[in-house]
Amino acid sequence: MPASDLQDITFLGLTLPDLFGRVVYLAVAIAIVLAVQHLLIPVVRKALESSNVPSASIFTNLLKALLWFLGLLCVLQPVFGVDPTGFVAALGVTSVVISFGLQDTVSNVVAGFGLMLGKVVQPGDRVSVGGFEGVVTDVTWRHTVVRSRGGESQVIPNSVLNKTALTRVTRWDVTDCPVSFVVRLDADPNEVAADIATTGQRALGADADPDMAPDVYFLSTSAVGMQVTAHFHIRDRAASSASADKVVRALAGRPWLASVDRDSDGKLAASDAE
Repeated sequence: MPASDLQDITFLGLTLPDLFGRVVYLAVAIAIVLAVQHLLIPVVRKALESSNVPSASIFTNLLKALLWFLGLLCVLQPVFGVDPTGFVAALGVTSVVISFGLQDTVSNVVAGFGLMLGKVVQPGDRVSVGGFEGVVTDVTWRHTVVRSRGGESQVIPNSVLNKTALTRVTRWDVTDCPVSFVVRLDADPNEVAADIATTGQRALGADADPDMAPDVYFLSTSAVGMQVTAHFHIRDRAASSASADKVVRALAGRPWLASVDRDSDGKLAASDAE
């Protein structure tokens, strides 16, 4: 087909050569944005880590959105025939109108930046929010993801998290596996504490956290005996209830354990285990 005939063919009001040129321009612009994104995002992640600024998807997502917005501005005039200045002005007016309908989203995004830049919470933190305890895995545009010890994940809106009391959980609290006993009044506290710690740690085996030794506290006394709580520390993979069961089974029948009987009136009365 002669070149003159191609000039006469139109599609969407454009001649084929003009349409082809715009498609090529658009494809090249997209390729450039993808290449810049591929090279820049890893550099930004490393920069955030080295500068001690929390690294989360909210920062990289914002950078990606900015890159694509700049790419869009570059192709508006040559590809779509739209004046970029007028587009930005119209976008500003439209964004104000849209923001009224997206108040929750805007609030979550702003709160997310506040949480991250203020280092209130960041990925890897162990926190307790509203009774839910776990590890922060990410802070996104709208929400913060917290994963519990059992693998359950809870998605908390950033605006809610910004207004809710948040407790940072220490490693001691995370690994804690408390077990309580009632000890005879005439038992030697030092010997009992040593027996509980040694036997309990042996019963836990590989589930015991090697970096934290058990703690045994004698909290109070009563007619029944001495109230004792032992805090064993277990690995993340171990279940607290199953670990406590192992310790109790291993210490069952110890001579220093107090037993409780009832007198003739039905009242509780302490009696030493023989």
